[in-house]
Parts: sequence; C-alpha cells; structure tokens
Amino acid sequence: MKPLKIGITGVRGIVGETFTPELAVEFAQAFGTYLDAGRILVCRDTRSSGPMIRSAVLAGLLAAGCEIVDLGICPTPSMQLAVKWLEADGGIAITAGHNPWQWNALKFVRGDGLYLNATQAEELLDIFHQGEFLKADWKAIKQSIVYADPIGKHIETLERAFAVDAIRKRRLVVAVDCCNGACSLLSPRWLEVLGCEVLALNNDPTAPFPHAPEPKPTTMAQLCALVKAGRADIGFAHDADGERLGIVTDLGEPLSEEMTLALATEIRLRKQTGTVVTNVSTTQAIECIASNHGGNVVRTPVGQAFISEGLLEYNGVLGGEGSGGISVPEVNLTHDSAAAIGLILEHLAQTTERVSDMVQHLPRLATLKHDLPIEPHRLYSVLQEFRAAVEQQGLTFDSIDGIKVTLPDGWVHVRASNTQSIIRLIVEAKEKTKAAELLDWARDRIKK
Repeated sequence: MKPLKIGITGVRGIVGETFTPELAVEFAQAFGTYLDAGRILVCRDTRSSGPMIRSAVLAGLLAAGCEIVDLGICPTPSMQLAVKWLEADGGIAITAGHNPWQWNALKFVRGDGLYLNATQAEELLDIFHQGEFLKADWKAIKQSIVYADPIGKHIETLERAFAVDAIRKRRLVVAVDCCNGACSLLSPRWLEVLGCEVLALNNDPTAPFPHAPEPKPTTMAQLCALVKAGRADIGFAHDADGERLGIVTDLGEPLSEEMTLALATEIRLRKQTGTVVTNVSTTQAIECIASNHGGNVVRTPVGQAFISEGLLEYNGVLGGEGSGGISVPEVNLTHDSAAAIGLILEHLAQTTERVSDMVQHLPRLATLKHDLPIEPHRLYSVLQEFRAAVEQQGLTFDSIDGIKVTLPDGWVHVRASNTQSIIRLIVEAKEKTKAAELLDWARDRIKK
C-alpha cells in the first residue's frame, strides 16, 4: 500500500512514493489560484525532504503569480500568527507533524491564520482536480522572494498572554525534547525568556528525528530520564512542527497524550469558567473536569479546523484534542504547543503545585487506541460495514465523525484517519480490562 491522504488537513504521503515534487507543484499552483495570486507565507519542519518540497512549492506559487515570504524552518503556529502581522493572504506549512521521518505534507492556512475549513478545503481540491491554474506570464512572475523570521514575534505574543514575571520569579527547571524539529528554534528561547533553567534535549534542527515525532509515552523515555536526572519540575515533548505537546511529571512519569488536554482544562477552568472545545475522540475526562468547575464541553469532528471553528462559534476559553494539541485563544485559535507550555508554567508558578500532585486528582479513564491499515479505496466501505453491524444490534450511535457508540461500560469510536490510510479505533472505559473488551468488540465487527 502506497498511502496518499488528500483532505481537509491538506495533502500528505511518503516521499518518493506518492508524495512527489510534481504533486507539490500542482497543489501549490492550485492554492495560488485559490488565493488569486496573493501574498503567501511558506514554512517547513526539519525533514530531509523539506528543501526539495520547498523548491517545488515555491515553483508552483511563482508560476501562479504569487508573492512569497519564505519563513524557513519554523513551527507551524509561528507561521499562522505571522500570516496576520505580515498581512498575507494565506500560508503553506511543509510538514507532516507527528508522522514519521519518511512522510511529508502540505497544510494550507487562510488569511486569518487558521486552517481551511471543510468547505474551503473542498474548493481548493476542486481547483486541484480540475487542473485549471493561474499561469503568470514571463513579465508577471515575481523576481524575488522575501525572507522573514516569525519566531521573535511569536514569543512577543506569548509574553503578552501569560504572567511572565511570576514565572521568572519561580525559577522552574524545565526539560524539553524538541525531537530535532522546528521547535528547536522556539521552545528553548521561550523557556529562557520565562527565566527557566532549561534542560534541552534533541534541539538540533540539522539532525534527524531521534525517535518518532509523536509525543506520547512510548517516545518519551529520554525525556523521562532527563527529568529525573535533572530534578526538573516538568518535562515537555514536541512533535515536528510545534502543534502537539507531551508531558512528563516531576516524578518522571510520562502522561498519555489525552492527559495534556485534561491538565490544561483543569488549569484554565480554575481561573475562567466557560466552554472547552474538543473532538468526539477525546477522553470523557474533559466533561468530568468541566462539571467540577461549572464549565461545559462542545464536541466537534476530529481536526484542528473544527476546533478553531468551535472556539469562534462558542467563544471557547480552551480548545484541544486527545493528540496533545492545545489551543489557547488569547495566543492562537489553533494548536500551539508553546502556548500550552505558557499556560502550564504560569499555573505552576502562581500556585507552587507540583504536576505529579495535580494529575493524581484528575479523572483517569482507561483509553485504548488501535490503528488498522486499510487500502485507501476501502476506508469508507469498512466504516459502512461497521455501521451496519452496529445498526443490526439496535445500538444508538453518533455519526458526526465516523461511528461513535456509547455502551453501558464505556464508548467506542471508529473513524477514518485524516492523515493516514488507516481506520482508527478509540475506546474508553473506567477500567483497562473493560476497555480491552470494548476494543475486541469493535475489532470483531470490522471486516478486513
């Protein structure tokens, strides 16, 4: 199977197989056409395929007559903020985020710094599939590319959002694993601005990923060891482009990616009650925490674009997903791991609480996740077969994104991934044994 995913989150695949320079040129031309040859920012993460894909993207944008501002290697949230202060019409992030080294992707950002919503993504895909692109003649093609560094401005935005002086007084010891990704250029600087003693790990953007760039317990062994050895107050782990955040407690315990949003929700709602926006796959612990503080939860389909729209529609005080992505509205209406760091460190500084003590009081449900590789053309037929099996049992379900079945002992969610050719199975129950039973129940009803 040679996966290529084209959808609301952009286009991604394995470089040299389905993700090619030709594909990148055409998608860039399509995006330039969609934005009517406007001013477009381009950034990338640290993957070895980045320079090649960047060249293809620049060629496509120039061919469509666009004006280009190249931000080089920088976190995607930095670029999303820069769209506004550089008065651009949109941006392209060349990054596969949490996917392994061999993957790459194009993610498309509109003029307000947010990802394209579902309707806008469909419009872009229509242009791509029709192949009718703007073609600048030899006199109209831009003769130069502007270069800019958005990270300083990103840090200025972060400073305005949090109690920096309080954090500086606390002199926290913070370990951070940048996975040699784009946050190597942001997080150590941000932590130094906050007056932290920084224990940086894998912060060389010229080096390959030392492990999979998905911040979850199985990839945080190095960070756990550093937290213990350095007696750090907390440890943070990044993905390749600065959207997802993993956490290690002061005791060296790696938290599940679901716990990042749970901790952020507890912190935010203690200070400011309101609406938390998350997706239908994220732990039910968010509702438990919200009810303790008089807040409420809005559930959306999976994907940052839906979280951003929910934050705008419901005036949300926090957004995020069980992947470790957190949106702090006063910084960014999209996932920004540097903003999540600021939110957490501000709380530690102002309360002197330890992370290990905080998580002991958070609801801990047993969440299991399992991925089933499926040929791209069979993804939705497999989902329909599962839906038919659920209907045959007379069970009620939510179909906002895939099929989510609520059962007496927990819930099961089966959906097609936005980023890979796989079916994702997510189950949750109070006990791990019961969650395992639910996972088996779901697998038994999916016909391979």
